[in-house]
Amino acid sequence: MSINDIKELKAKIPKAEDFVSKELQDGKKKLELLYYKTLSDEAQLQTYLIKPFYEISEPVQFLAYLQSHPKVKYFETKEKVQEDLIRGSSLLIYQNQVFLLDVKLEKNNAVSETSAETTILGPKSGFSESLPINIGLIRQRYPEETLMIESTNIGSISKTTVNLLYDSKKVDKAVLKEVKTFLSAIEIEMFQSGEQLLDFTKKSQRVLFPTLMVTERPDRTVLNIAAGKITLLVSGSPFAVLMPSVLKDQMASMADIYHTYWIGKFLLLVRYIGLFTTITLPALYVALVSYNPEVFRVQLALSVAGSRHAVPYPSFVEVILMLIMMELLMEASIRLPKAIGPTATTVGGLILGQAATEAGLVSTIMIIIVSLGAIANFVIPISTFSFAIRVSKYFILLLSIFYGLVGVILGLFLLLAYMVSLDSFGKPYLTFREEKI
Repeated sequence: MSINDIKELKAKIPKAEDFVSKELQDGKKKLELLYYKTLSDEAQLQTYLIKPFYEISEPVQFLAYLQSHPKVKYFETKEKVQEDLIRGSSLLIYQNQVFLLDVKLEKNNAVSETSAETTILGPKSGFSESLPINIGLIRQRYPEETLMIESTNIGSISKTTVNLLYDSKKVDKAVLKEVKTFLSAIEIEMFQSGEQLLDFTKKSQRVLFPTLMVTERPDRTVLNIAAGKITLLVSGSPFAVLMPSVLKDQMASMADIYHTYWIGKFLLLVRYIGLFTTITLPALYVALVSYNPEVFRVQLALSVAGSRHAVPYPSFVEVILMLIMMELLMEASIRLPKAIGPTATTVGGLILGQAATEAGLVSTIMIIIVSLGAIANFVIPISTFSFAIRVSKYFILLLSIFYGLVGVILGLFLLLAYMVSLDSFGKPYLTFREEKI
């Protein structure tokens, strides 16, 4: 590059408070160094650049050192240089040549334990916020040459680095093409985590159920890659996105493969029972109490009627009141600090439940119904899917208010029909043919 081109390049770099410009000189050698100290690792700069600069006496030898170093790359375009600089690389100007030294500062690169998808057996390590660390965790568990990694950027402002991982032998080429088309069509300014993609799938339809699976477990990720799925890793996010994802993937837990066959199947059955329970229980309560009490045995019908004798309003008002209270408690448990969150919500739930019962606002059996429905929702292993189920139960509850048991059956049928209409990158949402976790 000419001296004028170098001056023009330096003039275009924004001089923020954390911007550092140094000039190193040792005899015949002169090196100009530019970087952002909040983005670049100065310890690596000392090791890979400054120390060799003063140890290598000949200018030609130092130039050869720069050209052969694996972390150094040549000047491409002015725009690309500025982009790499803002991502943590350092700009080197030596003998009218421009180089970029990759010394990005990795702040959150520790391998953490799983917190959202815990299991008693199996590995406990989860993804970190460092993209190289996450790729390394997958490489360790999937040592295959066919594992392909493609990189792209999403976000007009954030320009977040996103890596696409898949097994070239096992991946469905049509699905891969559709995934790449989907990613290239995303228009967003700030892209921070893969969970944001949940709102971009079939944007026009505003789907309720997630057609992508978000996981923090490397072991689940490599099993899905081995099954032919595509994994998306986002820089700065401790979660991977798995595509395509259907209903049975959302209901599968890593505990299924760490137990014996029949125990795994039993636990899977328990989760499906919990799924059915949390969707239908509040609606069944309204339908049976208000429309079809003859379904109960006489003793149970009298017991339910006796528990509601002090409640001044219909059963659906009672149910909605308690469901909203439970939703508030669950949201509070997430928002409160970890030190007081579990205690505050537990004590608050006990006090509110007991006070509401004694005041005659709700019946005692209603406390059991709502608590059982909440516990049943917690057995769903993937949190994004459990949130969708929490919303779905209100749709069936609304139909049960107007049509009783017929409304519950109609709601389940409509929900099933809606799931049938969904697909995840060409895969039917209710498919059960392939064994994938």
